[in-house]
Amino acid sequence: MAYENILPHVSRPSRYLGGEVGSIIKNPEQVELSIALAFPDVYEVGMSHLGYAILYHILNQHSWLAAERVYAPWPDMEEQLRQAGEPLRSLETERPLSRFDIIGFTLQYELSYTNLVTMLDLASVPRRRDQRSADHPLIVVGGPCAFNPEPLADFFDCAVIGDGEEALPELCRAVRASKEAGEDRARLLQRLARIEGVYVPSLYTVSYRKDGCVASIIASPGTPERVRRRFLADLNASSFPVRPVVPTMNTVHDRVAVEIARGCTRGCRFCQAGYIYRPVRERDPARIVEIIEKSLAFAGQEEVSLLSLSSGDYGCIEPLLKNLMTRFADSQVAVSLPSLRVGSLTPELMEEIRRVRKTGFTLAPEAGSERLRQVINKGIDAEDLVEATATAFSLGWRLVKLYFMLGLPTETDEDLEQIIDLAVRVKRSGRGSQGGADVNVSVSTFVPKPHTPFQWEAQIGLAETRRRQNLLRDKLRAKKLRMKWHTAEMSFLEGVFARGDRRLGAVIARAVDLGCRFDGWDDQFDFARWQQAFADCGIEPAWYLRERTEDEVLPWDHIDCGVSRSFFLQERRRALGLETTPDCRGGVCTACGVCDFQQVYPRLHDAAALEEGSAGATAPTAPAGEENRCKLRLRVAKTGKGRFVGHLEFMGLFNRAVRRAGLPVRYSQGFHPHPRISYSEALPHGMESEAEIIDLDLGRPVAAREAAAGINARLPAGFQVHEAALLDWRNPSPSASIDCTVYRLECASSDDGQLSERISSFLTADTVPATRMKKGRAVEVDLRPGVRSVRLEAGTLYLEMTHGSPLPVAAHLLECDEDRIRGLVPRKIGVVLKGTGDDI
Repeated sequence: MAYENILPHVSRPSRYLGGEVGSIIKNPEQVELSIALAFPDVYEVGMSHLGYAILYHILNQHSWLAAERVYAPWPDMEEQLRQAGEPLRSLETERPLSRFDIIGFTLQYELSYTNLVTMLDLASVPRRRDQRSADHPLIVVGGPCAFNPEPLADFFDCAVIGDGEEALPELCRAVRASKEAGEDRARLLQRLARIEGVYVPSLYTVSYRKDGCVASIIASPGTPERVRRRFLADLNASSFPVRPVVPTMNTVHDRVAVEIARGCTRGCRFCQAGYIYRPVRERDPARIVEIIEKSLAFAGQEEVSLLSLSSGDYGCIEPLLKNLMTRFADSQVAVSLPSLRVGSLTPELMEEIRRVRKTGFTLAPEAGSERLRQVINKGIDAEDLVEATATAFSLGWRLVKLYFMLGLPTETDEDLEQIIDLAVRVKRSGRGSQGGADVNVSVSTFVPKPHTPFQWEAQIGLAETRRRQNLLRDKLRAKKLRMKWHTAEMSFLEGVFARGDRRLGAVIARAVDLGCRFDGWDDQFDFARWQQAFADCGIEPAWYLRERTEDEVLPWDHIDCGVSRSFFLQERRRALGLETTPDCRGGVCTACGVCDFQQVYPRLHDAAALEEGSAGATAPTAPAGEENRCKLRLRVAKTGKGRFVGHLEFMGLFNRAVRRAGLPVRYSQGFHPHPRISYSEALPHGMESEAEIIDLDLGRPVAAREAAAGINARLPAGFQVHEAALLDWRNPSPSASIDCTVYRLECASSDDGQLSERISSFLTADTVPATRMKKGRAVEVDLRPGVRSVRLEAGTLYLEMTHGSPLPVAAHLLECDEDRIRGLVPRKIGVVLKGTGDDI
């Protein structure tokens, strides 16, 4: 196992294990091309990204191509890799990244750029594209940030602009053909530049004026002047994963996610996604239901998320939601709509959402005043917002989250005051509702993104951002409302790199050298290092936040998102004139330039009837009565890679396996029903076990052996049910049933005589004081309580304990630290049950 000696020394080692249910492993010797899909953030963030999962599935459908995954290592893992001289490896086959033909990075957020460069360093791949040869992997980027990839232009070989489902396989075929032809890197890049939607920065020359602005962007002969975005014409015809990779650890979004539509026609003038993903393409509702049924049966999650930029605008949303609730309510599957507009909410829609459990209720007015909402073309009314939240509170929601932006074009303090007024009105709308009503206000700083009508606008600076944040925070606090806000310095950097040019590459490289990593994480962000990087490179970052003139050459002008420059300029002027641009979904074309009305055009689904269907196949809820109620007790082994999976993560993956096995587990009552599954106490980090005791509260008896086999078929490597037995449901829980636990530790290298003396001294002592580190602090503890017996047999240490961790006891006896004990792979080998003395 790769990293085996490293994993005991890092936090969240399950990030680096792989081997998940649904992962695809191909023999590297039996494929012609390999691509590492690299996500420049941690596993739990990257595994929650749907586009990444779609590409993994589509690429692996080709027998000649292997797609594997890799995520950015957390700083403690990076440090361990560097100390051990270990390269960054993929999850599937544990191959070093440098041995892949292609490394493809998804760029979701500007503050992940330093992670991309760090991952190249850890892979021993030269940072700069001009330092790489044909022997090095081709570095490809994609995602929303690829619509202005210029700050990273020094580091990648080519970018896929737009939808990747067809473009990325075409790029892989071109790389395979180039390999077969024996072409050098220059010829390969020329070949790739001929693919629609592929941008090769080395084939474009950028020059600058004396004032620092871009003077020109000149394409090499035979290269298109502008790289037009790649379009997936028909979302419904595109393949979608129904056997998703089921994460071993708990991720940011632990749910089955289905993209029901791509694109948005609302025309919010600040929203880059609303322009770069046009036109709207909806997936057929029957196909959505099919995808969800198969995905739930395979993955075992308890929530389905219907994803799009505005899920409530989906043409069949109400019949689709009603159908899903009918199918899955008995299985305790919740359905969430994470992107809802006030205008698309109806009481009927909200009533359907609450049938199983109330998932989050979040609305985004964006601006507090009607005037400013006209500027941004938001198109919602404050009265509709208050009415919608009043309905939510009356239906049982206790918390509503409101998202706003500050720093929007033409914003004044009066507009900010109206954010406070609107939040107060929303809270008052919940008066008298059962359980109370609360409102959280979240505020981000507006960043004028490329390919929007506001791409020419200025972004407010640090001092003004802090002033407006303080104004809002103090006045909301006075109204007993909570506010969350984005760090001003982070938004500042986001604006710099969102609108930056190639000269910023030197700053990124310098920031990496200074230690910048995970800049989107509050606990890792260090603005002082960035200030030093800018100073060392002689660049004034605030210059990039200035207002741009309409005749200026923008750094991203050679990237064609499909929407015309003239349309963006027209929208900018309409914004300043408080003019509304209608949604073209209603049939009035706004002439934005995206559609050719032959291949590329809106593909919509009007409200349609769906077959009602029966309850879903995933873990039906057990009967409420107790006449058939029983308990299934399992003895589960947690070995190999499984020992690095934390207790909460273990509970999550086991719960999903039980659901997938279709066992009739009972659920708790209340706001968020949970399966009645009881676990024994948590294992120490890095320990193996042959005797994890788990009880399932069942509504009816099952065949124990068949139930164990069903669960085993759905567990990842490192976990296995060894025994199963039916018990009376009134039996005490695992933790209450266990009298003592037996642990084993191989320590043959120790001096048995001296160790025997230490064991004897330990057992005869009344107290054994020791110092342990807990959360970075030294804590004095007594090791003697909880230890029933210790014996040494042929170089193997056995401990019997009623409570507590065996690690500090073993460390004391062997005169070493706990990390050393973890390296010896201690194992829990059995438990003794109370009142019976029986070993399990």
